[in-house]
Amino acid sequence: MFTIGEVAEIMGISTHTLRYYEKENIIAPVRDDNGDRRYDDSHLKWLQFVIKLKETQMPIAKIKEYASLAIEGEHTTQERLKLLEEHKDSIKKQIRTLQAADEMLEHKIAVYKDFISKRD
Repeated sequence: MFTIGEVAEIMGISTHTLRYYEKENIIAPVRDDNGDRRYDDSHLKWLQFVIKLKETQMPIAKIKEYASLAIEGEHTTQERLKLLEEHKDSIKKQIRTLQAADEMLEHKIAVYKDFISKRD
């Protein structure tokens, strides 16, 4: 079992974020006899998933929705699948946007390099 501080360090997030995720019912750590939060390996795996969703711009409301569905159980599998497929489509759109921006920047950089090399 891990403390909130240990999990924050392991996951590279703040204790404030962990408390926020708990408040928003995204994660539910267990409490020890003193009332301190304790996290196990399953919490860490779940947090890795949540962090990836957040890194790929999934809105916190959608993460909360997914977490709620997961807690409800297997009968929500279809809804969770739909949510993840929609997010994957969003990621693909982000990738296309970034690739287009990269191509534009590559072109602009080449123009500047060419201009500078002709000046020298």
